[in-house]
Amino acid sequence: MAKISKKRKEALAKVDKTKLYSLDEAASLVKDITFTKFDASIDLDVRLGVDPRKANQMVRGVVALPHGTGKQVRVLVLCTPDKEEEAKAAGADFYGLDEYVEKIKGGWTDIDVVITTPNVMPKVGALGKILGPRGLMPNPKTGTVTMEVGKAVQEVKAGKIDFKVDKFGIIHTGVARVSFDAKKIADNAREVLQTILKLKPSAAKGTYMQSVYISSTMSPGIQIDPKSI
Repeated sequence: MAKISKKRKEALAKVDKTKLYSLDEAASLVKDITFTKFDASIDLDVRLGVDPRKANQMVRGVVALPHGTGKQVRVLVLCTPDKEEEAKAAGADFYGLDEYVEKIKGGWTDIDVVITTPNVMPKVGALGKILGPRGLMPNPKTGTVTMEVGKAVQEVKAGKIDFKVDKFGIIHTGVARVSFDAKKIADNAREVLQTILKLKPSAAKGTYMQSVYISSTMSPGIQIDPKSI
């Protein structure tokens, strides 16, 4: 059996597993129980009372985090030459078309978000088997297939994220970094949770938001009282 480190024991001792914390309490506590030497990600795990196998119970959305993600987001814009300058001016890290399509076919995925225009989707669609499993496939519903590539790049760089319920009925998404102060962590988390509440499918029965946990990359999970949102 693996040994539990001293800091891990200290973190576990600070979390009351029987308690439902308010969002503000949890945002403060997650900072106290994180001892990583790097700027750890702060994540939310939300279990929903939905059946994701049914199209009318799929929960998917986008949200602009009030304080950004704290992460340097690498953006690729796949577009025709007439859109390249717009992408560059907005801050895209990479832009072009055929060159990057071939790079991706060769296994290159050193990016966080792919934005494209509708007119090049036939070429981008061929990359589905590579981009899809990595969550990188552009989608009109998340605003990553658009003619306004400059606006889309700026929104992503400013902290716009998308989320989707998985096959187990859970939404997992990053909302901040541990270097953020507790209020900013709570603000970002609250924005995501309120957006999820607004997206409740009419077909969902019973308790919609069944459990909410917040944690950092290597910390224990802290259970949040959904009523505090």
